[in-house]
Amino acid sequence: MSDHIVEVKNVSKSFNGKIVLNGLTLNVPKGSVFGLLGKNGSGKTTLIKCLLGLLKPHKGDVVTIGDNPLKLKNETKEKLGYVPQSDRIYPWLTVRQAINYTASFYSDWDVELVNKLVSAWELKDTDKVGLMSEGQVQKLSIILSLGHKPELLVFDEPVASLDPTARRQFIKMILDLVADRECTVFFSTHITTDLERVADRVALLKDGKIDFCGELDELKDEVKRLKVTSSDPITGNIDVEGVLSCEILNNEAVISVRGFNERMKKELEDKYKGEVSVENLNLEEIFLELNR
Repeated sequence: MSDHIVEVKNVSKSFNGKIVLNGLTLNVPKGSVFGLLGKNGSGKTTLIKCLLGLLKPHKGDVVTIGDNPLKLKNETKEKLGYVPQSDRIYPWLTVRQAINYTASFYSDWDVELVNKLVSAWELKDTDKVGLMSEGQVQKLSIILSLGHKPELLVFDEPVASLDPTARRQFIKMILDLVADRECTVFFSTHITTDLERVADRVALLKDGKIDFCGELDELKDEVKRLKVTSSDPITGNIDVEGVLSCEILNNEAVISVRGFNERMKKELEDKYKGEVSVENLNLEEIFLELNR
């Protein structure tokens, strides 16, 4: 049995001749909180829809919970929870009617968890969905995705419409879910601070392919900012492998590099006969450097 709850191999998808996913390969380990990071329009939603069988790739293979997502068995569907970027819950239903309606499709429903979240997020049973704010509808969508205790939760930009308090509650809820039960969370976002708080693994989507996939600490170890201070003015380009950006002012240079190692630091110290300091970057800074 595979250790991956989602397996994507060489998947390509185009729309009207425009390539969105280009031979993309990705594995999501069971029990992970897996963040998919990419600019708006990078193909995050397209990839998620391929994982769920809502879109058919032009090439490649996808396996979700051991099943072909285009032909999901009923027992596999019961193991899936999904919140799209913009949900369309029937607007004439009240909050409680939407909960009861969704619960009727599943053999097992966690009433206690659902009621706890309804209370925590200050939703009222009698409120009509069509009269609720976008953020309130997003909260309800998240609650509905959790009630049947799925093994795999898939969120597409889950906190885009939530206020800061609700976002913190959402992050805590995700961490509690993974700790309390065997659950994998896969979510896309362009909000790096949220991903950094909750994800233990991250994939960067760029130009239709995965630019990086691994533990967050691995990415932070790989991308660094170096400050070179020389006794003489620095002229010309900084010749070092993996340069992402470089700014030179008199006898100082600030460079961001990918593939950092101590040998790189030593080479710069020897070449410019000065000091080289190494600065760690947060995920937002790394994301910006890799997408220049």
